[in-house]
Amino acid sequence: MDFKIDKLENHTVIEVLEEKLDTNVAPSLKSELVLISGNGEKNIVLDMRNCRYCDSSGLSAILVANRLCKNANGTFVLTGLTDAVERLITISQLDTVLNIAYSREEAAEIVNKAENDKK
Repeated sequence: MDFKIDKLENHTVIEVLEEKLDTNVAPSLKSELVLISGNGEKNIVLDMRNCRYCDSSGLSAILVANRLCKNANGTFVLTGLTDAVERLITISQLDTVLNIAYSREEAAEIVNKAENDKK
């Protein structure tokens, strides 16, 4: 899988560089998420602006990220959703479960607010 990882001050950004988050790509993303979480990162932002398509295995990887962050008492934020991917998340009613931001800046604000609320 092709993705870019940026470790920032209080969160890690994973940018999916693939056009499709499907059965060919999702297992690699899940593995990377488990590694990042295992290294102590509890706040993850998944940037999907390059991703035009997502299937059920992609949704599963997103839910794994959400669960890993929750279990670590952290925050998971999804950002950069294209219309097609956003529609799938809405149809799946995951928009009620996931933190969704429209920019990396907004995602960072969500993480910062959650961190401050825990103090």
